[in-house]
Amino acid sequence: MELLKNRNELSVEGKNGIGFLLSGAVIWTIITIIFLQAIDISQKNIFMLFSTGLMFPLSVGISTLIKADWKFKDNPLGNLGLYLNLSQFIYFTIFFWGIIKSPEAAVMFFAIITGAHLFPYGWLYNAKPYYVMAPVISVAIMALGLYLDGENLWLIPLAVVILLILLIIWVYANYKSKI
Repeated sequence: MELLKNRNELSVEGKNGIGFLLSGAVIWTIITIIFLQAIDISQKNIFMLFSTGLMFPLSVGISTLIKADWKFKDNPLGNLGLYLNLSQFIYFTIFFWGIIKSPEAAVMFFAIITGAHLFPYGWLYNAKPYYVMAPVISVAIMALGLYLDGENLWLIPLAVVILLILLIIWVYANYKSKI
């Protein structure tokens, strides 16, 4: 089937999106450091939002470094990855609501969005780890956020880093099984 062939080509040529996941782990490490600072929650949220601006250039740089294609010009499904990523911006309305109405919950909202937006990449890269880890990240972060009740919020981004590293290891193993 041509569709499955295209998906597997994306998986191998793009190394299952590991460059983007590594970039995400770096960004969430930065967010962890931000939330360890003794500054107002509003400032933390603004710095968290600004740190996301590093995502695309860092992803391109890391992808280039690990020799993973991120453009997929020759694959008919190539633009789908871009659309899946851009769809995350629609969810930012929830994040902005959190910044305005519930500043202490904004990092939890953002972390849940981050985890949930990974789900369709399971289909794109034909990689089951995304199907498993997207809901695991989202549910684990929600549970952690409810448990923390606005205290020690740095644990939320740290948990995202740890869960992203687990996902990276798993998608790398999946990638290696395809080459």
